[in-house]
Order: sequence, then C-alpha cells, then structure tokens
Amino acid sequence: MTTDIDGFSGRLKRRENGGVIAAWIGIPDPMLANHLSQEAFDVVVLDMQHGMWDMTSAANGVAQVRLAGKPVIARIPVADFASASRLLDAGASGIIAPMINSADDARALVKATKYPPLGERSWGPSLALNHLGLAAEDYLQRANSLTVTIAMVETRTALDAIDEILAVDGIDGIFIGPSDLSIALSNGARLAPESPAIDQAISHALARCRAHGKVICAFGGDGARAGQFLKLGLDLVIAGAETAQLRAGARTAIDTARKIANG
Repeated sequence: MTTDIDGFSGRLKRRENGGVIAAWIGIPDPMLANHLSQEAFDVVVLDMQHGMWDMTSAANGVAQVRLAGKPVIARIPVADFASASRLLDAGASGIIAPMINSADDARALVKATKYPPLGERSWGPSLALNHLGLAAEDYLQRANSLTVTIAMVETRTALDAIDEILAVDGIDGIFIGPSDLSIALSNGARLAPESPAIDQAISHALARCRAHGKVICAFGGDGARAGQFLKLGLDLVIAGAETAQLRAGARTAIDTARKIANG
C-alpha cells in the first residue's frame, strides 16, 4: 500500500486534478470514517481539536480509512504535539496543528512530526509500518517526505508571521481556519468565515505559500465554498463537516418525502 500515501503527498503538492477535497469528521466513530472513505474524497481528516476523538478511536479511525484505501490526516488539539507523533505512528498521512502563531510554534511542531535531520520524532511506527507495508529502514528514510506537516494560520499574529512560519524547514504548508481568523481580524466582533476580509487574507496567504513553495489548505463550509477555494488555487479544501453533511442529507430526504406525499 505504499503508493497510497506516496500518491497523496505528491498529488497534494502538485495539485493534480485541480486540488484535493477532504472529508472532515469530528464524530468519533471509525465506521463513519470508513463510510465516508467510500465516497470520492481524496483524503479524510479526523478532527481531534473540536471533535470528540481520543487516541484509541483515532487510531481505529486511521485503520478504517486505510482499509478503504485512502490516506488520512489528523487535526490535533492545540499544542498537543505528543499526540501528533503518536498519530503518525498509527499510520496517519499527516498532521494539521491549530494555533501555530510563530516560527517557534512551527519548529516545535516539526520537532514532533519529522525525523532527524528536520525534527526529533521518536521511533515507534509499528502501525504505520503495517498500514504501508514498508520495512523499518525504508520507512525511516521516506517518512519525512511521505507525511505532511500543516500549520494552521487562524490569528492576526499568525497572519503577520506567515513568512516566518512558512520558512521553517519541515513545515509542508498551512491551513487557514476562516472562522477563528474572522474572529481574530474583527477583534472578537463577529464570526464571518465568508467575508471579504477572509477572502483577502486567503489570497495573501496563497501568494506567500507559492513564494515559499509550500501548500495551502482551508476549511470551506460547504461544497460551493470549497469550489471557490479550488478555483482560486488552494491545494486542499474541506467541503463542510460531516455533521452538516449528515443533517443536510436528512433534511433533503425529509423534504422530498413530504413533497411527494403531499403533491
């Protein structure tokens, strides 16, 4: 299965097929992750920051996505870099880390997610070896390039420090969190993830990522917003959370049934 993660990492960086569309799952159910993996998502993200995943359920979620033949990324809780290395050991294809506000934060993230000479990730990838079918020495030599380390830019401080964050060796790219960034840019006045201010910030971040040769990702509240991001040139987008998709599907089914029954 080595072509799976290798293909994802390369596809993400080359923007094959116009960019990557990711599922986003906060409900801590590995079987739900498997079900969404059957759809045409390029990758699945397990959200451990605001979702309810713990390490055991996340490791099982990684396994279920892997079983479906898809790569999987985990978003860790704020500053939980110890979990980042454990999730990579469990076979995750990459890590998204929230609230990376400085080059020092970025270096701490790389320290946990990359092996020397880039970082200081401790050895113990038993499940990753099983999922990928790699020998230990082969994994050691390839892991830094096969996994992606993504820093979230979601505060004014991070936006101001974006060049310093992107310049950290081992940071593969950034992830824009539009909701938190809109709160930060408005000094807490409003939640406006689809505002002109966010569009301007994303365009600026995209330009800086291209200048550094790094990837840029963002959360889109739905498919339309995700499509706008892909058209703009972003490398990875979220087309809404699984909870929103689940409820939207339920509403559509209920509305359709009522219309037919009453038509």
